[in-house]
Amino acid sequence: MKRGSTIKSSPVEVVKAEPPVTLEEEPEDHGTDTSKPSVPLSLWTTEQSGEVLLRLSKHGPGHETPMTIPEFFRDSVNRFSTHPALASKNGKKWETLTFTQYYEACRKAARSLIKLGLQRFHAVGILGFNSMQWFIAALGAILAGGLCVGIYATNSADACQYVITQAKVNVLLVENDQQLRKILSIPESKMETLKAIIQYRLPMRERNNNLYSWDDFMELGNSVPDLQLDRIIESQKANQCAVIIYTSGTMGNPKGVMLSHDNITWLAGTLAKNLGLTSTTGKQEAVVSYLPLSHIAAQMMDIWLPIKVGGVTYFAQTDALKGSLIGTLQEVKPTAFLGVPRIWEKMQETIRQSVSKSSSLKKKVFSWAKNAGLRVNTRKMMGKRDTTVSYRMAKALVFSKVRSWLGLDHCRYFISGAASLSSETSEFFLSLDIPIGEMYGLSESSGPHTVSTQHNYRLLSCGKVLSGCKTMVSQQNANGIGEVCLWGRHVFMGYLDMEDATTEAIDEDGWLHTGDLGRVDSQSFLYITGRIKEILITAGGENVSPVPIETLAKQKIPIISHAVLVGDKAKFLSMLLTLKCETDWLSGEPLDKLSPEALNFCRAVGSLASTVTEVVRLRDPLVYTAIQQGIDAVNAEAISNAQKIRKWLILEKDFSIVTGELGPTTKIKRHFINLKYRQQIESLYQ
Repeated sequence: MKRGSTIKSSPVEVVKAEPPVTLEEEPEDHGTDTSKPSVPLSLWTTEQSGEVLLRLSKHGPGHETPMTIPEFFRDSVNRFSTHPALASKNGKKWETLTFTQYYEACRKAARSLIKLGLQRFHAVGILGFNSMQWFIAALGAILAGGLCVGIYATNSADACQYVITQAKVNVLLVENDQQLRKILSIPESKMETLKAIIQYRLPMRERNNNLYSWDDFMELGNSVPDLQLDRIIESQKANQCAVIIYTSGTMGNPKGVMLSHDNITWLAGTLAKNLGLTSTTGKQEAVVSYLPLSHIAAQMMDIWLPIKVGGVTYFAQTDALKGSLIGTLQEVKPTAFLGVPRIWEKMQETIRQSVSKSSSLKKKVFSWAKNAGLRVNTRKMMGKRDTTVSYRMAKALVFSKVRSWLGLDHCRYFISGAASLSSETSEFFLSLDIPIGEMYGLSESSGPHTVSTQHNYRLLSCGKVLSGCKTMVSQQNANGIGEVCLWGRHVFMGYLDMEDATTEAIDEDGWLHTGDLGRVDSQSFLYITGRIKEILITAGGENVSPVPIETLAKQKIPIISHAVLVGDKAKFLSMLLTLKCETDWLSGEPLDKLSPEALNFCRAVGSLASTVTEVVRLRDPLVYTAIQQGIDAVNAEAISNAQKIRKWLILEKDFSIVTGELGPTTKIKRHFINLKYRQQIESLYQ
């Protein structure tokens, strides 16, 4: 039986996709080459040079004429030529490039890449923090007929080598000497396709024939004629690969998600329409680039959307995630802001910490304002748009000041992505008149599939499906929960050189099976409830979704940073806990010192502990008793005895990206955690 053939569908879903309109049926599209005999195309391919059938609608959203990224870029340059496009801080001064300057820099980089021997459909890898050079190299690679491949800056040398080899990277950009040394530690025999390395930040401490500084690289292509580059640009098709996004590889090697020109250009246009993003003279959309650009959410937000709407992208400092982000936001005042859940949680902790140091009168005003904000915004969420005198006073006294302090006073879109946001954090910001809209999507859907807006907003919902896309919930249970499946022009081409994985993800009817569990309510809002592969099956045969239990534990026990439920095939469930602590400013590694919120928790229960060591190794009875009370509160809401937490332990160090428990976007890596802490888990069942 083929996947998706036994489907229950809620009334708001489309069970069967429209028959795809082939490129041959739309002769004006750019996806066919009339100089060659037509070859039947499939909805997927695993070849870098392959072409796919686009999921064009016959009319309405989804029918728009396909466009390559060079066409997409050039169109925006024609419309926004003198508008600032990129801004980077040099000392105390912001240096900007207009759209025309941006485009010319990308063309110059493209000619240099051609000079270095970039082959058609081979890759340009980029390893480092967000910068003008990152953007220019990415667009230059695509203009030159290559593929843009971001490599996570936190990758090990082995992980970098895997991407370089699999994606056939011809030219590699590294940010600094630290990243360069990582690459030079790899034997050349394991990077046979690599022809040159460019280091885009100074100083350069290494010297060899295949290593270039950024300035030297940009001058290499002066001898390459524009006509040669134009021929390559004109030969590109919307249904060919332009970008490869590597999954975080939480189990085994990462998969290379191939995204076509059309995947990116169509989704950027659709997303701009759905969010109402636009730029006019004197009123330009602005975003801050700080999340890893090797992730599609950051790429869509920072690169592709601003090009589409003529927005300006400001680059944060390299220590953005270690403390400087809010300073940049205060200076830049973006009109849209994307944060992963941990960013919003950190902001929440900082606000609470600031309030805790205020006078008793200010604390009372803050609490009163939150109550007023929650009442009004809850009613607004249900379509009742009335304001009260107390709300207007709260806005003047509290809400506007919080937004200004966060640098979000010009922001119209507050977005969370990459993982689910806790109900506590969502409600906290909603009460402060900051409705955080969750987006849902995958690398395999080129970014967002559903979005929340001010007019379509529900707490804990991922919003509604983008126009021109479709959602199906497959094999629903009695509660309407099943596997979330997607359809649209944003669905990826396939996994590079992985046919089995591709056919597992894309069924015979072209639906993308996400592996996520979810439901759609009567108002068409999507709710994600967990992952199919995350389901724990106890020895008694009970299916347990860990995420809701973990979320509740963090909500009930404020000292907890991470909670991981374990107990697959075991007689009962247990939980691994980590405590909130400070992090090293340079490395991002967790320190032993407890965070201010954790310290407040300790003092509230009478403990004098100030480090993780003091709590864990001395088994602080006051803290352990308080945590057990929180676990009891979680168990009180369990739907069955099998879903109760019987045992728990606190690990001696919090999770982090550098220590491996978290992926690049701070998602929990369960498989890794189960292996790394196997002895601790086994001790719970002895």
